[in-house]
Amino acid sequence: MTHSTNRHVSILATGSHLPGDPIDNADLERLCGPLAQEVLDGIQVRQRHWMIDPQTGEHRTGTAAMATAAARQALDRAGLQPSDVDLLIMSTASPDYPLPIACTYVQENLGLDRCAVVELRAGCVGAVQGMDLARRYLADGTYNCAIVIGAESISPMLAPLYLGQDPERVRMRDRLPIYTFGDGAGAVLLRASDAEDTGAPGYAFATQCMGGDRKPGMQIIGGGSHAPAAEQMRRKHPVELRIDIPGTTRFGPQVLAAGLRDLLDRSGLEMGDFDAVVLPEGNADYFAGEFEAAGISAQDQAALQKSITENLGDVGATGSAAVPLALDDAWVTGKVSPGDTVLLMAIEASRYLYAGLTLPWEAPTP
Repeated sequence: MTHSTNRHVSILATGSHLPGDPIDNADLERLCGPLAQEVLDGIQVRQRHWMIDPQTGEHRTGTAAMATAAARQALDRAGLQPSDVDLLIMSTASPDYPLPIACTYVQENLGLDRCAVVELRAGCVGAVQGMDLARRYLADGTYNCAIVIGAESISPMLAPLYLGQDPERVRMRDRLPIYTFGDGAGAVLLRASDAEDTGAPGYAFATQCMGGDRKPGMQIIGGGSHAPAAEQMRRKHPVELRIDIPGTTRFGPQVLAAGLRDLLDRSGLEMGDFDAVVLPEGNADYFAGEFEAAGISAQDQAALQKSITENLGDVGATGSAAVPLALDDAWVTGKVSPGDTVLLMAIEASRYLYAGLTLPWEAPTP
């Protein structure tokens, strides 16, 4: 069967999964001690969900299981079956195993004997990059229906920072990531039609790494091939999350500004043309307070603040899951509606990457 090489691709539905009950800041204060109110106001996270039991560190689910749950919800909302899907794309920096890739476990969980699978080892930018990749594969007729998933299990790296310790003795630099990060998964379901894409304005993609000459803003140390396994196991924390807080605070807004300029140039649109800007952490003080210094005009700042939609306060910073979780929240709550022009923007501190996507929204409100 032949297809047009420029088929119209639409988002049919989204899905999400957040593990366990929400963990609020009072819960964390009992576990690892308090953070100053001005710090809490800055990160703006009120609650988060963890795949571990916060009291014991026991694992209650996993990355692939959360990804599967989000994918199933997207399929259910669209009235499709797993057998309708012929392409799975997943982004995660915290897979269940180094190999096989987590996406193959999602395939197994969905009951698909055969399916194209692609996995991106990335943080925040991976799901947006995956959506563009899926759209290209669907548009050129390579595949017909795709699910793009971002999933992350960050809490297992946080538990060793406080378990078995007096909460008052947990270091302040360790409390910050404990309060900041959450786990979860988000999914986006896309399908191509046999109709020719008319070339209507609204779709553009941009991505870049701006940290080639900088030390990483965030690193996960351990579990890789950078040092002998025996040496890694002798460390206090065999797997450790490291964050350059001053570096990300100073340079993160510049990455965001560059990503927005790149995407607007490629799309031919202006900031005021967007009905919704899905930008996790976009309202966090360390971003919003630096917009002007990063080169975002007052006019664009006003348009951004009017159209930003995000759910950081309810889920925390969730890496690969951040954009699809925020997009799912926006769709379910009616902040994104059919006919809207939507901008997705992800900023990743690991090596200062951005990935942005603009698209017309067609999925009916669930």
